[in-house]
Order: sequence, then C-alpha cells, then structure tokens
Amino acid sequence: MASTFSDLGIELMATGENAGTWGTKTNANLNLIEQLTGGYNSQAVTDSGTPTALTIADGALTGTAQQRVIELTGSISGSRVVTFPVNTENFYFIKNSTSGAQTVQLKAASGSGATVTFATGDKGWKIIYLDGVATNTGVYEIEAVNAALSAIGALTPTDSNIIVGNGSTWIAESGSTARTSLGVAIGSDVQAYDAQLADIAGLAVTNGNFIVGDGSNFVAESGATARASLSLDTGNDVQFDSFGVGTAASGTTGEIRATNDVTAFYSSDVALKENIINIPDPLESLKKLNGVLFDWKKEYIDQRGGEDGYFVRKKDVGVIAQEVEKVLPEAVAERPDGIKAVKYDRLTCLLIEAVKKLSAQVEVLSKKES
Repeated sequence: MASTFSDLGIELMATGENAGTWGTKTNANLNLIEQLTGGYNSQAVTDSGTPTALTIADGALTGTAQQRVIELTGSISGSRVVTFPVNTENFYFIKNSTSGAQTVQLKAASGSGATVTFATGDKGWKIIYLDGVATNTGVYEIEAVNAALSAIGALTPTDSNIIVGNGSTWIAESGSTARTSLGVAIGSDVQAYDAQLADIAGLAVTNGNFIVGDGSNFVAESGATARASLSLDTGNDVQFDSFGVGTAASGTTGEIRATNDVTAFYSSDVALKENIINIPDPLESLKKLNGVLFDWKKEYIDQRGGEDGYFVRKKDVGVIAQEVEKVLPEAVAERPDGIKAVKYDRLTCLLIEAVKKLSAQVEVLSKKES
C-alpha cells in the first residue's frame, strides 16, 4: 500500500513501505511538525488583483502555509486577498506588515467559507483558525492581538495605578498623576472629600447665619453669636488699621473717614482731674500762632490715596504743629513715622482763656472811659 499525506503535508507511511528510508522520511515529518508548531514564514503579498496563495507541500518544507507564524509583507496599493489551501485544519499567528493603508482578507482558496480581514491601517496580529471543512473551508479569528493590548499586558499592576493613554500607547500612572491627566487634579480642578467640607455642606442655609469654627467642627451661627465668636460683640476691644463710615476705608493706618457728622464726647469730669490751673498768658500764646492757607505736598496726597476733592484736597487751612507745640504742647502729638499732628479741639481751651483775657481788658478800658 502506497504512502498518503495529511492535509498539512505529513507523509503517512504504510506498513512495509519505504524500507531503508524510514529514518529520512521520519526526520522530514518531524521537521514539518516542528515548522507547523513554531516555524516562521515571511510572505510577500502580491500587489495585483490575483490572490496571494499559501501552499502545502507533501513531505517537504517548501510550502508557505506550513509554518505557525506568517508575516505578510510587501507594498500594496489596494485591497488584497491571501488564500489558504482548502481542507486544511490548523491555526496560525498572522502579522500584517504590509505597507499602505489597505485591507488584507484571509480566506480559503475556494468555496464560500468564513473570512477574516485586516482593516485599513490595522498592522497588528490575528490568531486565525481554519476549520478544514471539505470544499468550503472557513477562516475564523480566535483573538485580535494588537500593540495596545500588548502594552497593557506589559504594565505592572501596581496598587492604585490607573491605565491612561498618552497619545501613542497605554501607560500606568499613579492616582495623583492620572487625576492630572484626566483634568481632575485635586486642589485645582476638583476638591477631594474633606470632613470639614462635609460639615459645611450639611449646614442649613439660614438667612443671616455665618460659618464659624468651634474648635472641632464648622457650625452655623447667627450674626450676634458670630460676632461674639469673633470677639466683635459689646465689651470687646476691636482694632482696625483704617475705618470708613459711609465710604471706603482709606488704607492709611489710623485714619477714620466719614461722609456725615461724627459725634464724639471726651471725658472731662472734674472728678477725673487734678493739678487744675488756667492756661497762663493765653493772648501771648495765641499771638504766636498763625492761621495759614497752604497746599499739601504731592507725596502726602499720594500717600492718602490721591486728591478726591472731599477727604483729600490739595489746598487747605490750618495751623503749624511746630508753632502750636511751642506754646501748647498738650495739643500736639507725634505719630510713629515722626510726623506731628495737631489736636485742633484742644485749641478751643486756649481760645476760651484768650477771650476771657480780652474781655477783662475791655472791661478795664470801659471803666476808665466812664
């Protein structure tokens, strides 16, 4: 009985046949099996309308479909077809390395069995299975293998890492880095959960309430209670650098501005005073003072926020602090920056005594004339 061949080209020797050549033929079969299980073939795809036919050679290693791995190469200008022999049952690893953005279809050489196609631009891998159905062999894709999946498979599964695309492949990023990549960085794009924020979110939005920390949590307090929490209630000292009433504060330390009358009282009870004497020589002291018209210097006007025609004017009227200091030093104060200021209300006392002095002199003159 003569030898036969399998669908994959392996010689099946009959009993008593090929005397003296069994070793050679067995080695040939083993070589075929080796190629079928792990061999590689680089197959150029014909750039024409004619399909590129892969072949099985009986008892030889010359077939182009007798390797496990087949890489399709060549430059193609249109959709092309690669065929496998009918009646073949096997599986293959196929790599599409053709150049050009074209489809490549894998099918049996004849019949209407199933086919597998590399889509336009798909330069990845496919694992296919030929079912060996006589005259109508089908080609089926077992698994699509591509670079993207390979990249993911190669990543180290570090705890809390996230897989993120970087524009060309997949990479593993820490949670913090991934949040930035996704545009949800904590502190700039989104706010992380926080117990204190949860406290605030749970507070009732009551009209007039303020959110105040109580030492452990945030609580909602009425205006009166919040003022007490901030030490702004009655009985507490409050300090401001500058203060505005009916207008914005100037920003100049120690300055108060108001758009209406300011009513103030000074303590003046005799019970609070001692060593009380009348101002001596009030007329002589007053004669040493000058009421002057003047212009404020530009640097001082700029320091106070610029001329506004209301609180700050270039032209003004007043006295000279240094002159007042010589006759009534109690009416002059020196600020921390060394600039002298006059307590204009204190000059009233000097005027009172001067008027009294003048009145006495007038009375004396009146008596002489009479």
